[in-house]
Amino acid sequence: MKTFQLMATTGAGLEALVAKELKQMGYATQTENGRVLFEGTMEDIYRTNLWLRTADRIKIIVTQFQAKTFDELFTQTAGYPWEDLLPYDAQFPVNGRSKNAILHSVPTIQAITKKAVVNRLTEAYHARGFLPETGNRFVLETAIDKNQVMITLDTTGDSLFKRGYRTEKGGAPLKETMAAALVMLAHWFTDNPFVDPVTGSGTIPIEAAMIGRNIAPGLNREFDISHWDWFDPQISQRLKTQARQMIDFTVSLDISGYDIDGDMIAIAKRNAQAAGVAEDITFKQLAVKDWTTDKINGVIVANPPYGERLGDEAAARQLYHEMGQLYQQLPTWSKYILTADEGFEAAYGARATKKRKLYNGALKVDLYQYWGKKIR
Repeated sequence: MKTFQLMATTGAGLEALVAKELKQMGYATQTENGRVLFEGTMEDIYRTNLWLRTADRIKIIVTQFQAKTFDELFTQTAGYPWEDLLPYDAQFPVNGRSKNAILHSVPTIQAITKKAVVNRLTEAYHARGFLPETGNRFVLETAIDKNQVMITLDTTGDSLFKRGYRTEKGGAPLKETMAAALVMLAHWFTDNPFVDPVTGSGTIPIEAAMIGRNIAPGLNREFDISHWDWFDPQISQRLKTQARQMIDFTVSLDISGYDIDGDMIAIAKRNAQAAGVAEDITFKQLAVKDWTTDKINGVIVANPPYGERLGDEAAARQLYHEMGQLYQQLPTWSKYILTADEGFEAAYGARATKKRKLYNGALKVDLYQYWGKKIR
């Protein structure tokens, strides 16, 4: 079976998590900014789309070469056997990126790439200069960095954060991939309680439950590769059947999500139902300051509103203060709080054990980590 050069793309700061996921699946990896490189067959492409929790996309690295002129870009691109990948009627939009390169006009890079691929395919299919583009989608990207060209083919389609369960969202939703990353960074074990005190549409507890039950994040959706004529549909059927068999129905989970807004709790419950984990999560309308617990060794993961995000800095700081007063009375609990507010520690009333820089979309955020002293 043919082996492809592959890359899993991801948000800045999450590369190590994606690499760890891939290594746990048995792949040798190489980590670069925003992406993790690995090799695999068609089956591996589908498996990684199905199982990776923190990656955005799986792309095939089709070809790489140096180009300092548009003629070189055209010639090298047209020289690749595109007919091996793209059928006669393929829809193939071309995206572009350029960094520190002589060829810096992205619209021109896209247009030249498109023209070169059309040129190759019309010859290969004896198409007399016309391609219908009425078939399945094959999204290409030409990325140029320091005159080094990399053309990729996206196998995923809609980004992997679109799991298919979130029917409604709140004012400042967290991507499912980032929510899964927060759960993984919290080193939560399923025999410990898990709490999200500002749950919004429920994404963090839902991702925790999916991790706890070992539910493949891509189980309720399909990917662009599923529709390609050279992809064997038996691969997807087999891997999805296998994934369903791997769900752990025996584990007992203690996961809770709270929010001051009752409408958001109703949305969270519907989303959990769609994800198949409604029975695993207790959602309840409750303000942060009104929560109490006598449980030990728990994990709190929170993505509270921050002034810059939802517009009220004073209210956000008051919320951080309430969190600090309450959570410092829970020495066995670990707390992981994501915010863009650099005044968080002062409002919370304690310095974090560790801070980790992440990006929520384009916004730089910090994950403030307060590690608990667990009682064995």
